Amino acid sequence: MSIRYCSRCLFPETKPDLAFDEQGICSACLAADEKHKGIDWQQREREFKEIVEYYKKPKEAIGWDCIVPVSGGKDSTYQAYFMKYVCRMNPLCVCFETTCVTELGQRNLDNLSEMGMDVIHFKKNHEVYRKMVVEGFKRVGDEMWPNHIGIFTIPVMVAVKFGISLIIWGENSQQEYGGPNLESVRSRTLNRRWLEEFGGLLGNRIQDMVGVNGITEKELTPYIYPSDEDIDRVGVTGIFLGHYFFWDARKQLEIVKKHGFQVKTDGNIEGTYTNYENLDEKLVGLHDYLKFVKYGFGRATDHVGIDIRNGRMTRKEGLRLVKEFDGKYPHYAVSEFISYSGMTKEEIDEVIDSFTNAYLFEQDEDGRFLRDDQGNLIRRFPVL
Repeated sequence: MSIRYCSRCLFPETKPDLAFDEQGICSACLAADEKHKGIDWQQREREFKEIVEYYKKPKEAIGWDCIVPVSGGKDSTYQAYFMKYVCRMNPLCVCFETTCVTELGQRNLDNLSEMGMDVIHFKKNHEVYRKMVVEGFKRVGDEMWPNHIGIFTIPVMVAVKFGISLIIWGENSQQEYGGPNLESVRSRTLNRRWLEEFGGLLGNRIQDMVGVNGITEKELTPYIYPSDEDIDRVGVTGIFLGHYFFWDARKQLEIVKKHGFQVKTDGNIEGTYTNYENLDEKLVGLHDYLKFVKYGFGRATDHVGIDIRNGRMTRKEGLRLVKEFDGKYPHYAVSEFISYSGMTKEEIDEVIDSFTNAYLFEQDEDGRFLRDDQGNLIRRFPVL
């Protein structure tokens, strides 16, 4: 069998919400064309400066000018740096605690305050969160499901509570990785509708967690988006920095490294060839692997696509990296998830298999998925 791939990058037709034009070019590459050729970035910068001037408090006023949601990763570190030192605003950084933080991720998060930012680190109820992690893993094949919600709801809640109107997000993932059409990738705001459509909820809603292993609605408070009335009262507006400035993660990485941000020095991140992405979370390899078993591509394909669109590698070079890194069983992340969830490896593998696409991967006569001696699934399709 074969599946269709973008003629420029290596995104396959199995990627959700991806569209192709008549020449076989995917929506992510078309969005990149618009970034490189179809946008007046000087005009966008002028628009952003007007926004900054509108929201910046007078010098004598006490308070924060904006909120920057952060994880301690390269992107949010750059957002905080940009608002503090380029725009001369007083940002409040807000972090929703990740599932299983790495030592490197914690150092990078601590580095934000050392850079001169105020940081609120929201530490959630671990008992309730763990129940949702396991349920999200079993129900929708995503152990990071509650994290996808918390990283969007907590900054908005803080904005409402402190009366801070402007929230600065980073890249528009629909623009960088492709969406169903150009309308989604051109969006410059992140609101409730964006979260529900593109925020990784996978058809599940936070209300669906009420009653799971005794979880009450009140215990889900951190994951409930503020009301439209509260948002309108404060005038909360969330914008993508990547809408106003050309988003180039590798260039931005070099800037934040000069301000104390650290990358992984002992090799690549599990599931891809880079050493600078998703440094804060021990389970990211499992998260990316679940995408691979569902759709036949993983994090290496994502990174290759960005490097191709930004002219840093050829499609041929990208193809070699995808074949080398995509689809490898995440032994490290699974071992960490065993410790975190209390599930056995056999139970975890059973859940993974329940989300594995039988159309894409080989099975034996009894319907069991075939694997090589490293535990990797065997594709029924060539990567072209």
